[in-house]
Amino acid sequence: MNLQAPTPFPRPDAYDKVAFDRRELSVILGLYGRMVAAGEWRDYAMSFLKDHAVFAVFRHTAEHPLYRIEKRPKLMHRQGQYALIGTDGQVLKRGADLATVLRLLERKLIRAVE
Repeated sequence: MNLQAPTPFPRPDAYDKVAFDRRELSVILGLYGRMVAAGEWRDYAMSFLKDHAVFAVFRHTAEHPLYRIEKRPKLMHRQGQYALIGTDGQVLKRGADLATVLRLLERKLIRAVE
């Protein structure tokens, strides 16, 4: 009789998920802080999946995200790995530089002072 130790379930590797690095999060959270101070945004959510990472911003917690900032490394050499996606799922801007992609949202902070 030959006894074998039970094989454990294969553990998913923690490194096979796409995530934002420290520099990217610094740019995103800097914009998020300015938009919260302006009263435009109130909440956010992050999701790290196998092929992409998502940072979603909300005006109210119980509704659909106003914007999604996505990182898709597979598109790095094609259209750019960063995308800004609107509420309806339309890609508003795509590019290789995160700060350039988010510049579209920075314009909303500029207001005329009387």
